[in-house]
Amino acid sequence: MRNPQTIAVNEDERKIPVWSIVLAVLGFTLVEYYLWVVAPEQRHHAPPPIGFRIYFNLSWGVVLALYCLMVGFISKDAPRRGMSTRFWMLLCFVMPGGIGAVIYFLLRQPEVTNCPACGTHVQSDFHFCPQCNYQLSANCGNCFRTVRTTDQYCTRCGHELATDHMPTRLHMLGD
Repeated sequence: MRNPQTIAVNEDERKIPVWSIVLAVLGFTLVEYYLWVVAPEQRHHAPPPIGFRIYFNLSWGVVLALYCLMVGFISKDAPRRGMSTRFWMLLCFVMPGGIGAVIYFLLRQPEVTNCPACGTHVQSDFHFCPQCNYQLSANCGNCFRTVRTTDQYCTRCGHELATDHMPTRLHMLGD
């Protein structure tokens, strides 16, 4: 498994990088400049109605800006999931109409974290570390589904969780 890039808690809300925001604003501005100033000068016939021009021009500017923001999000999200940033950004640029981003969102891996006991990279949906058998999250002893540490009964099968031998540290997380 690739080494994932971790994002600190205070950076977690900044999932779209600044360069992507600047590129989106610049792209929107350039599209609007081209469609309102440059393109009308090159026409040899009457322009379409103003309502249509406003809708058409703003739509193309917003589409380009959203495309830039999407590529920026993927550049931050892929390393957190242990995926190749270059490959997915290239795929988003090469595939037309946002198909690359759709493929990314369909195929992206779960987020990767470190095991607190041994430091191995584990997916966030793992219950136990594959290297040291450290219990990473609370789960039902009957159906093995994830449960909250504050639950008294399993929400899936109704099993009484107090009868399970959950580690003390997981009980302390619920307090």
